[in-house]
Amino acid sequence: MSLYLNDDIAHFDFAAALPLLSEQRREQALKFKHEQGRKTCAAAYLLLCEGLRQEYGIAEPPVFSYGEHGKPSIVGRPDIHFNMSHCREAAVCVVSNNPVGVDIESIRKYNDSLAQYTMNSKELQLIGRSPRPDVAFIRLWTMKEAKLKLTGRGIIDDMKRVLDGTEQFLTVVNETKGYVYSVIQ
Repeated sequence: MSLYLNDDIAHFDFAAALPLLSEQRREQALKFKHEQGRKTCAAAYLLLCEGLRQEYGIAEPPVFSYGEHGKPSIVGRPDIHFNMSHCREAAVCVVSNNPVGVDIESIRKYNDSLAQYTMNSKELQLIGRSPRPDVAFIRLWTMKEAKLKLTGRGIIDDMKRVLDGTEQFLTVVNETKGYVYSVIQ
């Protein structure tokens, strides 16, 4: 598994990136209302392109097909697994020979009602004991979303039951730049 990260979105040149995107991804990026969303969408895709070049020698921009719940795969390359995510501060992509999931989120103000709705009692205890409940919540959230993206299920109604404690994640907290990401394979 290889991870690619761009956390310098402020200097990302969307205009220069646009011609490098597949028509499909260009249309998707342009659907974002704000420039920040366009930039991070394009940045995530270009990270995938970099990964495909480095890991598989693929130079052409990939075209996606989508599973039942929206998980993308590369047309004609079922052997290549990848996952992308982006937030205001960064974009991340993982490329692997095995199914993989990644999620990145901005660190934002802790919302107790959202935590009560999405976290089980054990997770709420972890958050409650943390000196940074905002970071603890986002860390758990990225783990849950990465696992759901791994399986291709996407967000489900009962987020409290996503993690069973046996999973192994790579989780990175970057408080300086304001994001957390988690990866699972």
